[in-house]
Amino acid sequence: MQGDRTLEALRAVRAAAKEAEHGWVLDTAAPSPQRSARALAGEGLVETADRETRAELSAWEGRPVRWAVRLSATGHDLLAYAGVRPAPTPLEPGPGEQLVELAPSQMTALRVFVGLAGELKSPPATGLAEQVRTAVYDRGARRWQLRLTQEQMESAAYGFWLHRLTGSAAEANRFGRDYKVLFIPEPRNSGSAALP
Repeated sequence: MQGDRTLEALRAVRAAAKEAEHGWVLDTAAPSPQRSARALAGEGLVETADRETRAELSAWEGRPVRWAVRLSATGHDLLAYAGVRPAPTPLEPGPGEQLVELAPSQMTALRVFVGLAGELKSPPATGLAEQVRTAVYDRGARRWQLRLTQEQMESAAYGFWLHRLTGSAAEANRFGRDYKVLFIPEPRNSGSAALP
């Protein structure tokens, strides 16, 4: 199951369990928890009643119980986490910013670049690491969305150039094509250093 569907199914299990006196969602519940229970159990998000527990539930209910689930500790924690996680907000570029949409491979390369900030002679531009950290993933477009200044875009282009020399050129080429920003190194002379 994927994120939103998993959360929706867990919420359905939690709601049905709250209505039950014993905390188990039984086979008489709406069909949707039953359909998703197998996938949720496979992910460790719900606990499926074993034979002994079903026998106890059958005695409680006064009828045979063939199926029962309840939230596992992990499922409970996931719902708690999802309840406080900030919801992604649409990115509206501020003054001097541009909306930049990156493919997953570009975002991976950019994360490596900002992760090396302390080791680079030319570190990422101010604020680029924060923009990468708070980027929003658009599932429909399958792109990461960031709001970058021109300086941050040029810095990102430098990161893609480093990635190009150590791996794939596709990320730098796509960024250059989409945003017309490429890093092109300037030739440097060593000057008139005295030779021994």
